[in-house]
Amino acid sequence: MFHKLTSTEQADLDLANDLLSTGLDMISDDVVSVYEKVLPESTYTILLQEVVPRLVEPGSDGDYFTHEQVRTWGVDPVLGAPEDPGTEYYRTFECPVGLDGHLYEIVVPMVPPSWNSTDRVAQYEAAGNHGATAVGYCLLDTLQPAIDESEDYYQHSVLTHFLLDGHNKMEAAARQGTPIRLLSFLDERISISSMAEVQTVIQSLSRPQQARVRPH
Repeated sequence: MFHKLTSTEQADLDLANDLLSTGLDMISDDVVSVYEKVLPESTYTILLQEVVPRLVEPGSDGDYFTHEQVRTWGVDPVLGAPEDPGTEYYRTFECPVGLDGHLYEIVVPMVPPSWNSTDRVAQYEAAGNHGATAVGYCLLDTLQPAIDESEDYYQHSVLTHFLLDGHNKMEAAARQGTPIRLLSFLDERISISSMAEVQTVIQSLSRPQQARVRPH
């Protein structure tokens, strides 16, 4: 991915960066044309949404992999412990989806937030981000255990955005609890979901946020 980036014209990159810093109100052909040279060849659904990120540490109360995932799949039988995401990440949204499922949206930085530029983060905080836009490569995995033997059995739709641009912007938004726009390229071919499930999740993104209500 990063090797291919060297073939992108610098003028195109500068234009894309300027547009992302100003903020996108709609999907920009100029930005898409830059990232289509970088991303793997596939079929994509392009999303532009507004998210409010919350930084989560592995093993903390807000960690999906320690709590929601464990209640449905249990701990890793080999390790005897929950899955370790290996990095801090951002949780942004969740809501019920489908007949008996729940959507969890996650943004994963490509480098730890501790590597971000403190000066750049502070600049975005001072500016209030003002619609600044981050970019992510996105996968949707829709999964459910084959057998109902868990504490909380249901279908998980996990929408994961891997940040390609906007690490400082995302941290600034998380620190302030303010929205940031996110342009994402959802890879339909790699995602473990049908097109019907992709469309259902996209429609669900416009619903109010709602935590899972576990059945009694």
